[in-house]
Amino acid sequence: MDSLTGLIAGFGDVLTPVNLLYVFIGAVIGTAVGVLPGLGSAMAVALLLPVTFTLDPLAALVMFAGIYFGGLFGDSIAGILMNTPGNSTAIAGSLEGHRMARKGRGAQALATSAIGAFIGGMVATALVVFFAPALAEWATKFGPGEYFALALFAFIATSAVVSESVVKGAAALLIGLVLAMIGTDEVSGSQRFTFGNVALFDGISIVVITVAMLAVGEVIFVASRIGRPDDRSFTPSTGRPFLSMAEYREALPAWLRGTAVGVPFGVIPAGGAEVPTFLAFGVEKRLDSRRKVPMFGKGAIRGVAGPEAAGNSTAGTAMGALLALGLPTSATAAMLLAAFQQYGMQPGPLLFDRSADIVWALIASLFIGMVVLLVLNLPFAPLWARLLSIPKEYLYAGIAVFACFGVYAASSAIIDVVFMLVLGVLGFAMRRYGIPLAPVLIAVILGPLAESSLRAAMNNSQNNPLTLVSTPITITLYALLAVVIGISTYNKLRLRKEVPASARSTEEVAG
Repeated sequence: MDSLTGLIAGFGDVLTPVNLLYVFIGAVIGTAVGVLPGLGSAMAVALLLPVTFTLDPLAALVMFAGIYFGGLFGDSIAGILMNTPGNSTAIAGSLEGHRMARKGRGAQALATSAIGAFIGGMVATALVVFFAPALAEWATKFGPGEYFALALFAFIATSAVVSESVVKGAAALLIGLVLAMIGTDEVSGSQRFTFGNVALFDGISIVVITVAMLAVGEVIFVASRIGRPDDRSFTPSTGRPFLSMAEYREALPAWLRGTAVGVPFGVIPAGGAEVPTFLAFGVEKRLDSRRKVPMFGKGAIRGVAGPEAAGNSTAGTAMGALLALGLPTSATAAMLLAAFQQYGMQPGPLLFDRSADIVWALIASLFIGMVVLLVLNLPFAPLWARLLSIPKEYLYAGIAVFACFGVYAASSAIIDVVFMLVLGVLGFAMRRYGIPLAPVLIAVILGPLAESSLRAAMNNSQNNPLTLVSTPITITLYALLAVVIGISTYNKLRLRKEVPASARSTEEVAG
């Protein structure tokens, strides 16, 4: 009952012209960056962080939440119409979605994607309303050992899951931890990795790091590839932009199954929705193989419905994990955590007590944002696809200028722009050699928490390392970590066999 009361009050706070405008702006920006391959909601939030610090906290946060979910809606448009998913989370749904588009059913595929994302997001957000406060209350039992276990869980799970190579994932994690340690040690007051440079005494701003890694690195990477032949082909969206009753009945079970698959993954630091979307795709494919006339490989609507619902349901419960535990389970969630910290708020068990009005208004805005995104995407998805015609030279030049402007506006220090350019080159090198970015961002943001928790745990136990595994919560977290790594390893081995087969099927369809 308290949750419903808080949610009703949240709707009262967010249903104002100004806040509704920011929800709409976030939905539009999120969809736009989702459509454009190479961009993403994490980059959009990173670019806007330095120029939104003067906004009202609620206005900025509801806009960022709109970008978060809008990116997932937009990711699939390019995948379905061009076979070039805007983000890796849209790959699974694009396999059958693009086949539907090539058969003249692109509009129905886009409608299936939009409705699936809507259902998955709404169900997951409803679960957040009822379970996030209880999760936050449970998290008040966390001590230093539990917080260290939680941070370690995020580090290892993310670096092990999001990269095909564990070595590359660990390298990304190490880069993030080194960046997090630059500056003055809060406990001893000593300087670390500053090399005597006064500008580094306060460390490198999270805003500088995220903008450099996500935006500048991508700009340099794209610039290095301009002039190469682009073999992507655009398949126009034709037909009716809605589903018939028969198609709706066909897709509904897959939407529900995909939602059920994606919900638990939102609280697991697995780097995003890649794993649940492929799991949902696999479930639908296995069920389809039992039918008299299998449809997978021919443009199966269930192959779009399941993964799309799984992706957004994962994002919904990830928001609950962020608010209740302060645990970012993806790169975009890590950016949202940075946005909270920009306004002096720390997501976690005390957030529902200290900033309850902000939290419930933010959750209420998620419901409103889902409706706005459905309206924007269901009839207008083909129009969004026209963004793909923007020349890369102009698009990425604008991103570079906006990045420099934002970083300089946040601190009025030219040295931050220099740091941004240097780290941008590092971000480019990471893309060039396939090193994932999500572990870097999560390590930068959670690194200080892990260090302070480890020190506090050791000081309180006279440096007894067993204190780190001395409570039921820590033992459960480490056991769950072992399970996640085991499932991830199994899925990667399985996907290495399935993806080549899917690629061969795609080539046959293209031929």
